[in-house]
Amino acid sequence: MLGLSPAAVRRHLDVLVASGDAGTRSAPRGGARGRGCPARLFLLTPQGRAGFEHAYDDLAVSALRFVAERGGEQEVRAFAERRVTEMIDRHRAAVTARPNAGQRADALAAALTTQGYAASTQEVGAGAQLCQHHCPVSHVAAEFPQLCEAETAAFAELLGTRVQRLATIARGDAVCTTHVPTEPTTNPDGGVSA
Repeated sequence: MLGLSPAAVRRHLDVLVASGDAGTRSAPRGGARGRGCPARLFLLTPQGRAGFEHAYDDLAVSALRFVAERGGEQEVRAFAERRVTEMIDRHRAAVTARPNAGQRADALAAALTTQGYAASTQEVGAGAQLCQHHCPVSHVAAEFPQLCEAETAAFAELLGTRVQRLATIARGDAVCTTHVPTEPTTNPDGGVSA
């Protein structure tokens, strides 16, 4: 896609690793591997993430601390819910127009990418994983996890299925990962959910 040779891509990645902006870990094995070096995943480090726009983090943390002191946790939660609703509502029609949860997850990933989250989806078993490779509010969400909780609830409502947050950048994980079931599941009461 970039018009670069594999060797050129490796050189760029090596520079990012040497500068401390990226790190590596072993890639999960998805089947038989051919010859060559073991597959590696390249991930941004906290230093690498700092290179993205975070100019308002201190102000946002201070403002949310003020809200928490004056109105309590419920006011922080209300703010978080409003923020994510405003962010997602502009993409609601495009996402909900898709016929199934997997396609809605793909549309949501595209919408989140336009908001600076560098999101993607990947099929995993009877579901998909929605991965956000960047989080513009991770420094704030580290202190106020209500932001992540509101986002997860909004994803479930928008996708029309229960979702499960598996990892967040705010908790120190490399990627925010949300599991989205794409096949109907049987509920304990005998009903079926999408």
